[in-house]
Amino acid sequence: MQFVSVRVITHDVARLAGFYEKATGLEARWRSEQFAELAGPSCTLAIGSAETMTLFGAGAAVPESNRTAILEFRVEDVDREYDRLADLAEIVQKPTTMPWGNRSLLFRDPDGNLVNYFAPSAP
Repeated sequence: MQFVSVRVITHDVARLAGFYEKATGLEARWRSEQFAELAGPSCTLAIGSAETMTLFGAGAAVPESNRTAILEFRVEDVDREYDRLADLAEIVQKPTTMPWGNRSLLFRDPDGNLVNYFAPSAP
């Protein structure tokens, strides 16, 4: 088994894909107006419209209601990313060194999903 993707369901695919393009520097690949992917070297962030959920069963996922998952991206310099993102996103936690050693920046995307940019203190 290989973990390859996380999908976020939204009411506005273009808005969310545009946000992640700016936040990550990755270019969205559009499969349709209702589905885009941002492929990184280790995982893909997929963004699907709420309408696509009818294919899986109505109500299977509810946009803008995530209160448990955190999308995590490993970055080189958390403090530099904070300076770049300060005007783009709602900052939840400024760069902080966590008890387990990671330097971490926590923010929300336009749908309210938590995003963590982190850098380990050691390789």
